[in-house]
Amino acid sequence: MTTVPDVPPAIAELSADEARRIALRAQGFVGASDRKSGVRGVLRHLGAVQLDTISVLARSHELVPYARLGAVGRRTVEDAYWTETHAFEYWSHAACILPVEEWPHFAFRRRAYRSRPHWGHELPDGAYDAVIKQLRAEGPLTATELGGAKNGGEWWDWSASKVAVERALMYGEVVCTERRGWKRVYDLTERAVPDALLHDELDDRECLRRLVRLAGQSLGVGTRADIADYHRLKAEQFDAVVADSGLVPVRVEGWEKPAWADPEALASEPRGRHRTTLLSPFDSLIWERPRTERIFGFTHRLEAYVPKPKRVYGYFAMPLLSGGRLLGRVDPAREGTTLVARQVSLEGPKAVRPMAQALREAAEWVGCDSVRVERVDRPELTAPLVAALD
Repeated sequence: MTTVPDVPPAIAELSADEARRIALRAQGFVGASDRKSGVRGVLRHLGAVQLDTISVLARSHELVPYARLGAVGRRTVEDAYWTETHAFEYWSHAACILPVEEWPHFAFRRRAYRSRPHWGHELPDGAYDAVIKQLRAEGPLTATELGGAKNGGEWWDWSASKVAVERALMYGEVVCTERRGWKRVYDLTERAVPDALLHDELDDRECLRRLVRLAGQSLGVGTRADIADYHRLKAEQFDAVVADSGLVPVRVEGWEKPAWADPEALASEPRGRHRTTLLSPFDSLIWERPRTERIFGFTHRLEAYVPKPKRVYGYFAMPLLSGGRLLGRVDPAREGTTLVARQVSLEGPKAVRPMAQALREAAEWVGCDSVRVERVDRPELTAPLVAALD
């Protein structure tokens, strides 16, 4: 049984509503600070944007800035991430796009990968060095360009070059500098990371301290599990550094467990316009389900990997955020230039207009000129929603 260390007395007490608004501002949904600095500002503010293979309206890493900025061009999103050595892909909450300034903070993880046994893939002698040599001569390259990603078997049956380059990625000798047709593009770290950041000088404790602080800033306020989960740290790693992280202990109404907050988040009341938008299930505002339930009273589960007969809300149900609250969800699809709302779930009549607004904006963003509603979980709201879409 894991023991939780003693927590210093809380320096502040927050209502549940205050905690919710602090979390929204920290994630860029209140006010306009991120909108001034664009996609790169969103990435820096969040510290990590999760990648995922699923693409319905768009891929998740596109949906994250869209949710905060509005209809920024999709090419603009990709260019903002991947040009001018602004970002790199690495293992954080999951596979994530990270600001390049965070490269030194993941030295602890690179060291851990170098020191542990290799996972399930044997590597022929010389394969690792051959990949590094080829990248040095020809890079940046995809796994296909390095000699092919697969051996011809199942999806996990990687080729020797794919195993080698992924191992080099984990070790930090190679960096993923962009996705091209969803394929990782690899380059040598010495070329891709600016000289001032190209080091593993931070010891494990300093890396963890900085990542805990950054996660606390990105969340505004959170429990031990919330903050540790942001970059997939272990609870004991959080415990070891939180006292030196700069975060302060607080008590939140209705939260059973202790919490910590960014002092700057406590210094002023969140003010500004709220976004009305659809959220990717992988958005960092909601990616930790227990936190989402605690803050918003909203239970959400990605059902893409649930057998179709057992799905409740749909394959890629996207929660609706409006007025700082989660008011429903929609499982979208596209048919030509029509955005199809396969299944819409609404908390009540007050969610109708926000859902219509969010659907219209999303449709326009992805190049659709109409929206078709197929099913609403509360049939009496179907006609009002269709009318609001006109």
